[in-house]
Amino acid sequence: MKRSSHNPVTKMMTVLSGIGLVVILNSCTTSSGNSGGMQMPTPSLPVISVSNQAATTFLEFPSTVEGKVNVEIRPQVSGYLERIYVDEGAYVRVGQPLFGINDQPYREQNANAHAAMLAAQANVEKAQLEVDRLTPLVKNNVVSEIQLKSAEASLQTAKANLAQAKAQAGNTQISLGYTVVKAPVSGYIGHIHHRLGSLVGRGEDLPLTVLSDVNEVYAYFSMSEIDFLQFKARTQGNTLEEKIKNLPAVELMLADGSAYSEKGKVETVEGQFDKTTGAISFRATFPNAKGLLRSGNTGRVRIPSVHDNALVIPQEATFELQDKVLVFVLADSNKVVSRPIQVEGQTTNYYFVKDGLKTGDKIVYSGLSRLRDGAVINPQPLSLDSLLKSKPL
Repeated sequence: MKRSSHNPVTKMMTVLSGIGLVVILNSCTTSSGNSGGMQMPTPSLPVISVSNQAATTFLEFPSTVEGKVNVEIRPQVSGYLERIYVDEGAYVRVGQPLFGINDQPYREQNANAHAAMLAAQANVEKAQLEVDRLTPLVKNNVVSEIQLKSAEASLQTAKANLAQAKAQAGNTQISLGYTVVKAPVSGYIGHIHHRLGSLVGRGEDLPLTVLSDVNEVYAYFSMSEIDFLQFKARTQGNTLEEKIKNLPAVELMLADGSAYSEKGKVETVEGQFDKTTGAISFRATFPNAKGLLRSGNTGRVRIPSVHDNALVIPQEATFELQDKVLVFVLADSNKVVSRPIQVEGQTTNYYFVKDGLKTGDKIVYSGLSRLRDGAVINPQPLSLDSLLKSKPL
C-alpha cells in the first residue's frame, strides 16, 4: 500500500525545519550586518614621563669569608693528649694554654740533660785546676811544656763538652715546654679534632684545631674576564692599584639577605686569572670587632656605582624580544611605538638607560601585552616621583 505524502507528521517536520532554517539565516544576516559596526574601546593605560635621577647601583659577587689569620695548631712533640684547656668556639688570647701533652718522658730527658751538663761543668773545673797547677811548674822548669799544653787541650775539650751538654739541656727544656700547646695569636678556637687520650704528634694529618683571628676578616670574591674589563673601564685611575684605591666602600650581604653593619674596602687583586674558572680573585677587608663574622661565612660583596644623572625607568615598563629590551613610547595622536633601549645599570625595580630614550619621552607603564605598534591608547599620566616613593631606587 502506497503511503500518502500528506501525512500530518511529515507536514509538521517540514514546517519546523523551514522555521529553523529561517531563524538561522536571519541570525547570520543580523550578525554579519552588525559586525562592521562593532569597535573595541580605546584602552586607558598609565604613562610616565622619563626623567633623570641621582641613583646608586650595585654589582654583586659571591664571596667567602676568612679570618685575617687562620693558624693550624699542631703539636711539636709526640705524646698522649692529657689536657684540653679550651672549648670549641672559645675566644683565647695570645700565649694562653690550649692543650697539654703527657710531659713525663720529657721531664726525664730534661733531668738527664741537666745532670750531663753538671758533669761537664765539673770536668771543666777539673781541667782548669790541672792547667793552673802546671802553669807555675812549667815556668820554673819543673815539668815540661808538653804536659801543660796537654792539660790545656783537655780543658778545651771539657769546655766543648760543657757547651754541648748545655745545648742538649736547652733542647730538652724546649721540648718540655712544647708539651703545653699555647695560642700563637688571639682568636677563636675551631673544631677540636682530637680528644683526651689521643696519641698526637708532628706527623698527624689533622691539626689539633684551627685558631682564627677575626678582628678583621677577608671577603674573597671573583670577577669574570668581562666583569674585570668593565671594572677597569668604568673605574678612575691610570693603574690597577689606583683603580682599586678609587673604589668606594663596599657592602657585604649575608646569607640571609641582610647587610652586614660595617663597610669594607677592596684592597688586593690576584696577579692572574684562574685557568680553570676563567676568573680573577679580589680581596675585601671588613672590620669585625664584635666577632659577628667567622671563617667560613658566605655572602655577596656589593660594589656601588654612583650615577649622578641617570635616566631612570621602571622595569615593569619594559619587555624583552630577541635578547633586546624594549619600551612602548607614546607618539603623535596617542599612538604607541616600540623602541629598543640600552641598559647601563639596574636596581631591583629600575633600569638606567644609556641609549634609546631622552628626558621627557613618555612611555607606557603597564598593560604592554595588549599593545602593538601603532595602537592607540588613552594615556593616563603617572608621576615617576610618586612611583619612586612607593618603590624606591
